[in-house]
Amino acid sequence: MPAEWERHEATWVAWPHNVGDWPGKFHPIPWVTAEVVKHLSEGEEVRLIVLDENMERKARRILEKADAMRGKISFYHLPTNRCWTRDYLPLFVVSNDKTELVAVKWHFNGWAKYSDWELDDKAGEAVAHQICSSVWYPRHPSTGRKVVLEGGSIDVNGEGLLLTTEECLMSKIQARNPGFSKADYEELFRSYLGITRTIWLAGGIVGDDTHGHVDDVARFVSPDTVVLATDSDSNSPHYEILAENKRRLLSATDTTGRRLNVVELPLPSPVVFAGQRLPASYANFYIGNTKVLVPTFNDPNDRIALSILQDLFPSRTVVGIHCLDFVLGLGTIHCMTQQQPLVGVS
Repeated sequence: MPAEWERHEATWVAWPHNVGDWPGKFHPIPWVTAEVVKHLSEGEEVRLIVLDENMERKARRILEKADAMRGKISFYHLPTNRCWTRDYLPLFVVSNDKTELVAVKWHFNGWAKYSDWELDDKAGEAVAHQICSSVWYPRHPSTGRKVVLEGGSIDVNGEGLLLTTEECLMSKIQARNPGFSKADYEELFRSYLGITRTIWLAGGIVGDDTHGHVDDVARFVSPDTVVLATDSDSNSPHYEILAENKRRLLSATDTTGRRLNVVELPLPSPVVFAGQRLPASYANFYIGNTKVLVPTFNDPNDRIALSILQDLFPSRTVVGIHCLDFVLGLGTIHCMTQQQPLVGVS
Protein backbone atom coordinates (compact mmCIF):
# COMPACT_ATOMS: atom_id res chain seq x y z
CA MET A 1 0.00 0.00 0.00
CA PRO A 2 1.57 3.31 -1.06
CA ALA A 3 1.88 6.22 1.33
CA GLU A 4 -0.66 8.99 0.94
CA TRP A 5 1.96 11.46 -0.31
CA GLU A 6 2.83 9.25 -3.28
CA ARG A 7 1.34 10.36 -6.59
CA HIS A 8 -2.44 9.97 -6.97
CA GLU A 9 -4.40 9.33 -10.12
CA ALA A 10 -7.47 10.63 -8.31
CA THR A 11 -9.12 11.35 -4.99
CA TRP A 12 -12.59 9.97 -4.25
CA VAL A 13 -15.11 12.18 -2.45
CA ALA A 14 -18.83 11.56 -1.80
CA TRP A 15 -21.24 14.49 -1.87
CA PRO A 16 -22.84 14.87 1.60
CA HIS A 17 -26.57 14.26 1.83
CA ASN A 18 -27.31 12.66 5.23
CA VAL A 19 -28.89 15.64 6.97
CA GLY A 20 -29.11 13.70 10.22
CA ASP A 21 -25.33 13.66 10.54
CA TRP A 22 -25.35 17.47 10.92
CA PRO A 23 -28.54 18.20 12.89
CA GLY A 24 -29.40 21.86 12.45
CA LYS A 25 -26.13 22.62 10.66
CA PHE A 26 -26.34 20.90 7.28
CA HIS A 27 -26.56 24.04 5.14
CA PRO A 28 -22.79 24.87 5.12
CA ILE A 29 -21.65 21.26 4.66
CA PRO A 30 -21.89 21.08 0.82
CA TRP A 31 -19.95 24.36 0.63
CA VAL A 32 -17.10 22.93 2.72
CA THR A 33 -17.10 19.91 0.39
CA ALA A 34 -16.91 22.23 -2.61
CA GLU A 35 -13.88 23.94 -1.10
CA VAL A 36 -12.14 20.59 -0.66
CA VAL A 37 -12.98 19.57 -4.24
CA LYS A 38 -11.75 22.91 -5.56
CA HIS A 39 -8.31 22.62 -3.97
CA LEU A 40 -7.78 18.95 -4.79
CA SER A 41 -8.92 19.20 -8.41
CA GLU A 42 -6.15 21.70 -9.11
CA GLY A 43 -3.62 18.89 -8.75
CA GLU A 44 -5.49 15.67 -9.55
CA GLU A 45 -8.82 14.33 -10.71
CA VAL A 46 -11.60 14.33 -8.13
CA ARG A 47 -14.02 11.44 -8.56
CA LEU A 48 -17.20 12.63 -6.94
CA ILE A 49 -19.87 10.16 -5.84
CA VAL A 50 -23.46 11.45 -6.02
CA LEU A 51 -26.71 9.60 -5.54
CA ASP A 52 -28.24 10.36 -8.93
CA GLU A 53 -28.61 12.95 -11.71
CA ASN A 54 -30.60 15.28 -9.46
CA MET A 55 -27.84 15.36 -6.86
CA GLU A 56 -25.24 15.84 -9.59
CA ARG A 57 -27.09 18.95 -10.78
CA LYS A 58 -27.24 20.32 -7.24
CA ALA A 59 -23.55 19.58 -6.68
CA ARG A 60 -22.58 21.21 -9.98
CA ARG A 61 -24.45 24.41 -9.06
CA ILE A 62 -22.62 24.68 -5.74
CA LEU A 63 -19.27 23.79 -7.29
CA GLU A 64 -19.73 26.41 -9.99
CA LYS A 65 -20.61 29.12 -7.47
CA ALA A 66 -17.56 28.11 -5.42
CA ASP A 67 -15.36 28.41 -8.54
CA ALA A 68 -14.52 24.72 -8.18
CA MET A 69 -15.31 23.45 -11.68
CA ARG A 70 -12.07 24.57 -13.32
CA GLY A 71 -10.26 21.40 -12.29
CA LYS A 72 -10.88 17.84 -13.43
CA ILE A 73 -14.01 16.45 -11.78
CA SER A 74 -15.84 13.24 -12.70
CA PHE A 75 -19.23 12.19 -11.34
CA TYR A 76 -20.23 8.68 -10.33
CA HIS A 77 -23.85 7.82 -9.54
CA LEU A 78 -23.93 5.46 -6.55
CA PRO A 79 -26.33 5.23 -3.60
CA THR A 80 -24.57 5.85 -0.27
CA ASN A 81 -25.53 6.23 3.37
CA ARG A 82 -22.84 8.77 4.25
CA CYS A 83 -19.93 10.70 2.79
CA TRP A 84 -17.05 9.06 4.70
CA THR A 85 -15.27 7.44 1.74
CA ARG A 86 -12.11 6.83 3.76
CA ASP A 87 -13.86 4.01 5.58
CA TYR A 88 -16.01 2.22 3.02
CA LEU A 89 -14.19 2.58 -0.29
CA PRO A 90 -11.47 0.02 -1.04
CA LEU A 91 -7.87 0.51 -0.05
CA PHE A 92 -5.72 0.51 -3.17
CA VAL A 93 -2.42 -1.35 -3.36
CA VAL A 94 0.09 -1.53 -6.20
CA SER A 95 2.27 -4.30 -7.57
CA ASN A 96 5.98 -4.22 -6.76
CA ASP A 97 6.77 -2.91 -10.25
CA LYS A 98 4.05 -0.24 -9.83
CA THR A 99 2.25 -1.27 -13.02
CA GLU A 100 -0.89 -2.82 -11.53
CA LEU A 101 -3.52 -1.40 -9.20
CA VAL A 102 -5.47 -3.79 -6.96
CA ALA A 103 -8.52 -2.90 -4.87
CA VAL A 104 -8.67 -4.43 -1.39
CA LYS A 105 -12.34 -4.34 -0.43
CA TRP A 106 -12.69 -4.83 3.30
CA HIS A 107 -16.17 -5.33 4.69
CA PHE A 108 -17.82 -2.22 6.12
CA ASN A 109 -20.44 -2.44 8.87
CA GLY A 110 -21.02 1.15 9.98
CA TRP A 111 -18.13 1.17 12.48
CA ALA A 112 -19.94 -1.62 14.35
CA LYS A 113 -22.23 1.12 15.64
CA TYR A 114 -24.81 2.26 13.08
CA SER A 115 -27.46 0.17 11.35
CA ASP A 116 -27.53 2.06 8.03
CA TRP A 117 -24.34 0.99 6.26
CA GLU A 118 -25.22 -1.41 3.45
CA LEU A 119 -25.33 1.23 0.69
CA ASP A 120 -21.86 2.41 1.68
CA ASP A 121 -20.50 -1.12 1.60
CA LYS A 122 -22.02 -1.74 -1.83
CA ALA A 123 -20.70 1.59 -3.13
CA GLY A 124 -17.21 0.56 -2.09
CA GLU A 125 -17.59 -2.70 -3.97
CA ALA A 126 -18.88 -0.91 -7.07
CA VAL A 127 -15.91 1.47 -7.08
CA ALA A 128 -13.49 -1.43 -6.67
CA HIS A 129 -14.86 -3.22 -9.73
CA GLN A 130 -15.12 -0.08 -11.85
CA ILE A 131 -11.48 0.82 -11.28
CA CYS A 132 -9.61 -2.48 -10.91
CA SER A 133 -9.58 -5.77 -12.76
CA SER A 134 -8.31 -7.42 -9.57
CA VAL A 135 -10.37 -7.05 -6.39
CA TRP A 136 -9.42 -8.82 -3.16
CA TYR A 137 -11.88 -9.56 -0.35
CA PRO A 138 -9.96 -10.18 2.87
CA ARG A 139 -11.18 -13.10 4.96
CA HIS A 140 -9.94 -14.55 8.20
CA PRO A 141 -7.53 -17.37 7.28
CA SER A 142 -9.01 -19.93 9.66
CA THR A 143 -12.72 -19.01 9.90
CA GLY A 144 -13.27 -17.58 6.41
CA ARG A 145 -15.22 -14.64 7.86
CA LYS A 146 -15.25 -11.32 6.04
CA VAL A 147 -12.85 -8.91 7.69
CA VAL A 148 -14.03 -5.45 8.69
CA LEU A 149 -11.47 -2.66 8.40
CA GLU A 150 -11.88 1.08 7.87
CA GLY A 151 -9.28 3.19 6.13
CA GLY A 152 -9.27 5.69 8.99
CA SER A 153 -8.17 2.99 11.42
CA ILE A 154 -4.74 2.63 9.80
CA ASP A 155 -1.97 4.78 8.33
CA VAL A 156 1.03 3.56 6.32
CA ASN A 157 4.45 4.91 5.35
CA GLY A 158 4.65 3.15 1.95
CA GLU A 159 7.59 1.04 3.09
CA GLY A 160 5.80 -1.69 5.01
CA LEU A 161 5.10 0.16 8.28
CA LEU A 162 1.56 0.64 9.63
CA LEU A 163 0.03 2.59 12.51
CA THR A 164 -3.19 1.60 14.25
CA THR A 165 -4.75 1.67 17.73
CA GLU A 166 -5.75 -1.00 20.21
CA GLU A 167 -8.84 0.98 21.12
CA CYS A 168 -10.25 0.62 17.61
CA LEU A 169 -9.18 -2.88 16.60
CA MET A 170 -8.87 -4.76 19.89
CA SER A 171 -11.62 -3.36 22.14
CA LYS A 172 -14.81 -5.29 22.80
CA ILE A 173 -16.64 -1.98 22.36
CA GLN A 174 -17.67 -1.61 18.70
CA ALA A 175 -15.76 -4.81 17.98
CA ARG A 176 -15.32 -5.08 14.22
CA ASN A 177 -13.98 -8.62 14.22
CA PRO A 178 -14.80 -10.31 17.55
CA GLY A 179 -12.14 -12.74 18.68
CA PHE A 180 -9.37 -11.39 16.45
CA SER A 181 -5.89 -11.20 17.93
CA LYS A 182 -3.13 -8.75 17.07
CA ALA A 183 -1.42 -11.60 15.24
CA ASP A 184 -4.57 -12.11 13.14
CA TYR A 185 -4.58 -8.47 12.10
CA GLU A 186 -0.85 -8.38 11.42
CA GLU A 187 -1.11 -11.43 9.17
CA LEU A 188 -3.93 -9.77 7.21
CA PHE A 189 -1.96 -6.52 6.93
CA ARG A 190 0.99 -8.51 5.59
CA SER A 191 -1.07 -10.54 3.12
CA TYR A 192 -3.24 -7.75 1.71
CA LEU A 193 -1.34 -4.50 2.27
CA GLY A 194 2.31 -5.59 2.17
CA ILE A 195 2.94 -4.59 5.79
CA THR A 196 5.94 -6.04 7.60
CA ARG A 197 5.67 -4.15 10.90
CA THR A 198 2.68 -2.79 12.81
CA ILE A 199 2.92 -0.14 15.53
CA TRP A 200 0.05 -0.44 18.01
CA LEU A 201 -0.85 2.84 19.68
CA ALA A 202 -3.18 2.97 22.68
CA GLY A 203 -6.16 4.90 21.36
CA GLY A 204 -7.81 7.95 19.90
CA ILE A 205 -9.40 11.20 21.01
CA VAL A 206 -12.55 11.91 22.96
CA GLY A 207 -15.64 12.42 20.79
CA ASP A 208 -14.59 10.00 18.06
CA ASP A 209 -17.58 7.76 17.35
CA THR A 210 -15.33 5.26 15.52
CA HIS A 211 -13.81 4.36 18.90
CA GLY A 212 -10.18 5.17 18.24
CA HIS A 213 -9.35 5.82 14.58
CA VAL A 214 -5.66 6.52 14.22
CA ASP A 215 -6.13 9.31 11.65
CA ASP A 216 -7.19 11.65 14.46
CA VAL A 217 -4.03 11.06 16.50
CA ALA A 218 -1.00 9.94 14.47
CA ARG A 219 -0.06 10.25 10.79
CA PHE A 220 3.01 9.51 8.71
CA VAL A 221 4.32 12.53 6.83
CA SER A 222 7.41 10.76 5.45
CA PRO A 223 8.77 7.19 5.71
CA ASP A 224 10.49 7.96 9.03
CA THR A 225 8.44 10.83 10.48
CA VAL A 226 5.10 10.80 12.31
CA VAL A 227 3.03 13.74 13.51
CA LEU A 228 1.36 12.99 16.82
CA ALA A 229 -1.61 14.74 18.40
CA THR A 230 -0.79 15.76 21.97
CA ASP A 231 -2.68 17.55 24.73
CA SER A 232 -0.84 19.69 27.27
CA ASP A 233 -3.83 19.84 29.61
CA SER A 234 -3.34 17.15 32.25
CA ASN A 235 -7.05 17.42 33.12
CA SER A 236 -8.12 16.54 29.60
CA PRO A 237 -10.09 13.26 29.38
CA HIS A 238 -7.70 11.90 26.75
CA TYR A 239 -4.45 13.25 28.24
CA GLU A 240 -3.23 9.88 29.48
CA ILE A 241 -4.05 7.94 26.34
CA LEU A 242 -2.30 10.52 24.13
CA ALA A 243 0.70 10.47 26.48
CA GLU A 244 0.80 6.69 26.16
CA ASN A 245 0.69 7.02 22.38
CA LYS A 246 3.72 9.28 22.60
CA ARG A 247 5.63 6.83 24.80
CA ARG A 248 4.97 4.00 22.34
CA LEU A 249 5.96 6.01 19.28
CA LEU A 250 9.17 7.25 20.85
CA SER A 251 10.22 3.66 21.50
CA ALA A 252 9.07 2.36 18.10
CA THR A 253 11.28 1.64 15.09
CA ASP A 254 10.70 1.40 11.37
CA THR A 255 11.11 -1.77 9.30
CA THR A 256 14.90 -1.35 9.31
CA GLY A 257 15.14 -0.90 13.09
CA ARG A 258 15.62 2.88 13.05
CA ARG A 259 13.85 5.17 15.53
CA LEU A 260 11.10 7.32 14.12
CA ASN A 261 11.06 11.11 14.17
CA VAL A 262 8.03 12.21 16.20
CA VAL A 263 6.66 15.73 15.66
CA GLU A 264 4.03 16.88 18.14
CA LEU A 265 0.88 18.48 16.79
CA PRO A 266 -1.39 20.43 19.15
CA LEU A 267 -5.11 19.87 19.42
CA PRO A 268 -7.58 22.74 19.23
CA SER A 269 -9.51 23.72 22.32
CA PRO A 270 -12.45 21.39 22.90
CA VAL A 271 -15.18 21.81 20.29
CA VAL A 272 -18.58 21.23 21.88
CA PHE A 273 -22.02 21.49 20.31
CA ALA A 274 -25.27 20.90 22.21
CA GLY A 275 -23.25 19.38 25.04
CA GLN A 276 -21.42 16.91 22.79
CA ARG A 277 -17.62 16.88 22.58
CA LEU A 278 -16.66 16.60 18.89
CA PRO A 279 -13.51 14.92 17.44
CA ALA A 280 -11.68 18.05 16.34
CA SER A 281 -8.09 17.25 15.36
CA TYR A 282 -5.53 18.75 12.99
CA ALA A 283 -4.21 15.23 12.38
CA ASN A 284 -7.22 14.58 10.15
CA PHE A 285 -5.50 16.30 7.22
CA TYR A 286 -5.35 14.94 3.67
CA ILE A 287 -2.24 14.89 1.47
CA GLY A 288 -3.14 15.69 -2.15
CA ASN A 289 -0.75 15.83 -5.08
CA THR A 290 -0.10 19.56 -4.73
CA LYS A 291 -1.82 20.59 -1.50
CA VAL A 292 -2.27 19.38 2.06
CA LEU A 293 -5.75 20.21 3.34
CA VAL A 294 -5.98 20.69 7.09
CA PRO A 295 -9.16 21.10 9.18
CA THR A 296 -9.25 24.33 11.19
CA PHE A 297 -11.55 25.36 14.02
CA ASN A 298 -11.32 29.14 14.68
CA ASP A 299 -8.73 28.34 17.33
CA PRO A 300 -5.35 29.97 18.15
CA ASN A 301 -3.70 26.59 17.53
CA ASP A 302 -4.90 26.65 13.91
CA ARG A 303 -1.93 28.74 12.79
CA ILE A 304 0.51 26.66 14.84
CA ALA A 305 -0.69 23.41 13.29
CA LEU A 306 -0.64 24.86 9.77
CA SER A 307 2.91 26.12 10.29
CA ILE A 308 4.12 22.73 11.58
CA LEU A 309 2.62 20.92 8.63
CA GLN A 310 3.90 23.43 6.08
CA ASP A 311 7.44 22.84 7.38
CA LEU A 312 6.90 19.10 6.93
CA PHE A 313 5.53 19.45 3.38
CA PRO A 314 7.79 22.08 1.75
CA SER A 315 6.88 21.03 -1.81
CA ARG A 316 3.12 21.29 -1.20
CA THR A 317 0.90 24.18 -0.20
CA VAL A 318 -0.77 23.65 3.16
CA VAL A 319 -4.34 25.01 3.16
CA GLY A 320 -6.68 25.34 6.12
CA ILE A 321 -10.29 24.28 5.57
CA HIS A 322 -12.78 25.67 8.08
CA CYS A 323 -14.40 22.63 9.76
CA LEU A 324 -16.09 24.01 12.86
CA ASP A 325 -19.48 23.07 11.40
CA PHE A 326 -18.26 20.04 9.44
CA VAL A 327 -16.89 18.25 12.51
CA LEU A 328 -20.44 17.95 13.87
CA GLY A 329 -20.68 15.01 11.43
CA LEU A 330 -17.93 13.40 13.55
CA GLY A 331 -15.29 13.52 10.83
CA THR A 332 -13.39 16.04 8.72
CA ILE A 333 -11.00 16.16 5.74
CA HIS A 334 -9.23 12.80 5.91
CA CYS A 335 -12.47 10.97 6.69
CA MET A 336 -14.16 12.31 3.54
CA THR A 337 -11.34 11.49 1.08
CA GLN A 338 -9.78 8.33 -0.34
CA GLN A 339 -6.73 8.34 -2.58
CA GLN A 340 -6.33 6.21 -5.71
CA PRO A 341 -2.60 5.77 -6.44
CA LEU A 342 -1.16 6.42 -9.87
CA VAL A 343 0.36 3.35 -11.54
CA GLY A 344 2.31 2.80 -14.73
CA VAL A 345 4.50 5.90 -14.31
CA SER A 346 8.05 5.55 -13.05
